Amino acid sequence: MVFRPKKKETAYKPSDTSAVRRQRARYSIRLWSVRRARLFEAVYNALADVFLKLHPLWNAIGYRRVERPVMVVEKAVKSFLFDCRMCGQCALSDTGMSCPMNCPKQLRNGPCGGVRANGNCEVEPDMPCVWVQAWQGSQRMRADGNILKVQKPVDQSLRNSSAWLRVTAQKAAEREAASETAQ
Repeated sequence: MVFRPKKKETAYKPSDTSAVRRQRARYSIRLWSVRRARLFEAVYNALADVFLKLHPLWNAIGYRRVERPVMVVEKAVKSFLFDCRMCGQCALSDTGMSCPMNCPKQLRNGPCGGVRANGNCEVEPDMPCVWVQAWQGSQRMRADGNILKVQKPVDQSLRNSSAWLRVTAQKAAEREAASETAQ
């Protein structure tokens, strides 16, 4: 039998704190990013073009070899700016730069029926609804109609993988198929 001393209770109790308020800084950065959705849309498209130009290099090295270092950078950037959950199926460019995986219910195609009158989440009352933010962000983007696209359900096998590399490989394959049919 192992003896473990009891934790001593202290008189100090933090006032006015909740799990959501402790994460307010993350919401602040996420909301800042949504308010600049058009800028991030341009950056996102430019980055996609760069990655597509690097496809021959990625292909020569091997996508499996480059995935780990690319994923580390992708996770750092997207986690900081968008509070990304690395689902592997990024929808930021379709959802006004608001990650739908931040929804406590993980809804991928719009809000639930419980959005509060102030635009906050029904599950986390102190948190702004991800989909209210997505709509506002999408209205700032050039491709504002993308929010109407129906998102596929999350494929859990892609979790913690690079969406950037997956999309790059898909676009490269589409481009190669188009050039083959043109010949």
